[in-house]
Amino acid sequence: MKMSKGWSIAASVLLTATVLAGCGGGGGTNTGSGTAGNAPAGNAGTNPASQKAVKLKFWGGVPAEAGPQAVVDAWNAKNPDIQVEYVRFVNDDNGNLKLDTALMAGQDADLYVNYQLSRLKKRADAGLAVDLGTFKDYNIDEKMGPDAKQWLVNDKYYGMPTKKNMSFVWLNKDMLDAAGLPLPPLDWSWEELQVYSAKLKKDKVWGTVIHEAANTTQFDGTIASLGAVKSDGTSNFNNPLWQQGFEIWHTMMHKDKTTPTYGEQFTSKMSVDTMFLKGEAAMLGAGEFVFRNANNTKDFPRSFKIAFATWPKISKDQKDFKYPGGLGDVISINAKSANKEAAWKFLKWYADGGMLPMASGGRIPSSKEVNSDEAIKLMLQGVENMYDQESLKKVVFGNFPTYQLDIDQQVLDARKEEFEKYFLNKQDIAATLKNMEKRHNDFIKQSKK
Repeated sequence: MKMSKGWSIAASVLLTATVLAGCGGGGGTNTGSGTAGNAPAGNAGTNPASQKAVKLKFWGGVPAEAGPQAVVDAWNAKNPDIQVEYVRFVNDDNGNLKLDTALMAGQDADLYVNYQLSRLKKRADAGLAVDLGTFKDYNIDEKMGPDAKQWLVNDKYYGMPTKKNMSFVWLNKDMLDAAGLPLPPLDWSWEELQVYSAKLKKDKVWGTVIHEAANTTQFDGTIASLGAVKSDGTSNFNNPLWQQGFEIWHTMMHKDKTTPTYGEQFTSKMSVDTMFLKGEAAMLGAGEFVFRNANNTKDFPRSFKIAFATWPKISKDQKDFKYPGGLGDVISINAKSANKEAAWKFLKWYADGGMLPMASGGRIPSSKEVNSDEAIKLMLQGVENMYDQESLKKVVFGNFPTYQLDIDQQVLDARKEEFEKYFLNKQDIAATLKNMEKRHNDFIKQSKK
């Protein structure tokens, strides 16, 4: 499902870029073929003349107290010559714009985490990510396994996947039991989730809430199997499954009232994961990042047990649906960084076990150098009885056909603008799908010029 890779990140940061006039050019190297590493083992990134420690800034979307600070503290204690500062950005449009601005400045971001393939592609196209194939002492394919290839951009690694991606439906098991509902089957549908949501809705309890990071998952998993572009080279966005999915969600918002309306959720900036942990929602669509709060029973006390279900496909009869998963937390080195060797040394250490303090928040390392059982034990330590173990094993650590959505960010932004109008009742579903299709086709034509 490859699409044009020529669209530059510069378009999305044009206004901010103008205030950065005078920044150095620079760009990523362009050799190598998917292996990585050539940093000297003992003094990578040091400055013999001054003997001052190299200082790196590492940008990520996880709150510092949820693991990243412990990671950099452990590194800094053992590496006085390379000191790392963690900088947190919120993984939304505004937060990514802030990161992109820092990357273009070339002074405030040496390493950074990409959470979507579309954003990695933009940054690579703009020369803001080093081709890790220029390093020769680390084989990403060998260390991370075949799913790493989903993050290739022009057949090169401009970032290293570091964790196992997991996204699913979180269930309040006590509420399910009280409603007489069994755990959903592994192969369930959006239609069935709608029924569950209606039966679980109560006064001051939503049937379902969906985290912003996951609110297009059923549509993405569908287009990943259908293909974003049809055999004739035109957009496949105006398809019956998307129509069915959008209509079900719209009904849940405005007729069933089992989930917050789009406007209500995003205008008020609802913290839906916190709502779920407080018992204000019976089901939550989100990723493994919720473990960082679900495991923190001091700040997020709860008495109910959590169970898990796979992400539902749109229709029960749908074939070849793909699930959110594979690998994630793809860390890149800024091509404008003055300390690429030092950054590479830190990145290898992080991937091969340095990131273990993140496991308690659900981030299971993907490197074969890390014992997965040890990481899972750390993730559940002290809270084992707070989860339904059978569904956790089947869903959270199950094997399913996965995807990384290979669609340009400009197209995803246009899609979002259109479905927001539908959910806000500013246009009907027919116009929504037609506009998505047209804007996608316009982009396809423009990319061929």
